[in-house]
Amino acid sequence: MPKVGMEPVRRKALVDAALRAIGENGTLAVTMSEIARNAGVSPALAHHYFGSKEQLLIATIRSLLQQLRNDVVKAIQAVHTPREKLSAIIRTSFHADQFAPQTIAAWLAFYSEAQRSEATRRLLVIYARRLRSNLVCNLKRLCAADDAARIAEGAAAMIDGLYIRQSLKAAPISIEASIALTEDYLNAHLRPIAGEY
Repeated sequence: MPKVGMEPVRRKALVDAALRAIGENGTLAVTMSEIARNAGVSPALAHHYFGSKEQLLIATIRSLLQQLRNDVVKAIQAVHTPREKLSAIIRTSFHADQFAPQTIAAWLAFYSEAQRSEATRRLLVIYARRLRSNLVCNLKRLCAADDAARIAEGAAAMIDGLYIRQSLKAAPISIEASIALTEDYLNAHLRPIAGEY
């Protein structure tokens, strides 16, 4: 019989183990048995808590998204002006934690899985909408709504594109250079519209 109060601990251990297994394999083609072994629990217990491997993988991506959300909220609460908040969003998107090998492997695997899984696609759409919303919210305080939406789309595309290039080692630029490029994009579009901000 499971110990009372252990479910949250074991669920987190299984999510962390799934992230490690995906990171080690570079794919979602990991078994529930591998994940359970990595978490130090039986496969039956893993199935008890999550029902299926797909549900465990969904919980894993939710965990990544929640951590990113928490980091963004913390970063934007630490600054005051809309422009500082935009910079905080950019910095958090390129934070070193996001470039841990297992995190990179998980994001890339989930993007690939979104081609086949509606549940995964929905979660990635939530991520994209949240990023766009955070950008638009602060941009609207600096320029007109139409301009804010257009600039946010470009900034979000740069963040995602540069992250993927970094994660694939396809770009010979550093995280700092990725941040600077995205900042330059915002500055170039805001300056003519909003003047000094």
